[in-house]
Amino acid sequence: MIKSKDTAITYLIADLHLCENRPDISACFLRFLENDAVKAEKLYILGDLFEAWVGDDDDNPYLKTIADALTKLSQTGTKIYYIHGNRDFLLGKTYAKKSSMTLLPEVETIDLYGRHVVIMHGDTLCTRDIDYQVFRKKSRSWWWQTAVKSLPLFVRKKMAANYRKRSAAATAIKSQDIMDVTDSEVTACLEQYQSQLLIHGHTHRPAVHEIIANGKSAQRIVLGDWYEQGAWLKVTPDAIELLNQPLNQ
Repeated sequence: MIKSKDTAITYLIADLHLCENRPDISACFLRFLENDAVKAEKLYILGDLFEAWVGDDDDNPYLKTIADALTKLSQTGTKIYYIHGNRDFLLGKTYAKKSSMTLLPEVETIDLYGRHVVIMHGDTLCTRDIDYQVFRKKSRSWWWQTAVKSLPLFVRKKMAANYRKRSAAATAIKSQDIMDVTDSEVTACLEQYQSQLLIHGHTHRPAVHEIIANGKSAQRIVLGDWYEQGAWLKVTPDAIELLNQPLNQ
């Protein structure tokens, strides 16, 4: 039954990195859907909902549990939108349909109660991480994705596991500066879309940054990750709040 929304609320989340071996994150996410997102008009997931994605043909029951929970939320009237992250960019139309999510392009502009806002995962802003940007360009190409998807599922799972290990090792030796956004890219993005507010994830550094774009004051809001707590951005006509909650609460 579709509910009546008493209050205008929109939530934005990113970087949950859901996986079976972190049941605490999964449980926190499911509680968020049942207790908070259920009150919202819209939920935007800005990438890395999952720790890894090897293809929509993965029949792991865990993935069905998440899809069912999102569909249940959608059936109450909350619209769900999804932008790909750097971990789950292979998530396709089949799983999105199972989850009742609407797929969005990697950069989208939305109206948040009168605010013209740019939303994205955020990895394209980190231009100083040259090695990652080279891989990103390759992995988003049609030929690379076609080749990977043609491999047996068990091979793709091994590839994903190996990539996560290599990525963790590379991240450990990269400076924090390299892995953060490039300020000029942020400004260029806001000016391209004629906006004063950018919301993204990826860097795992939740904060509200005051900047200048289009010749006037602007903001860049970074969403938090879910490794140590649940984290979300709550937007109403009157306020924008970065919130978090202990995983076991």
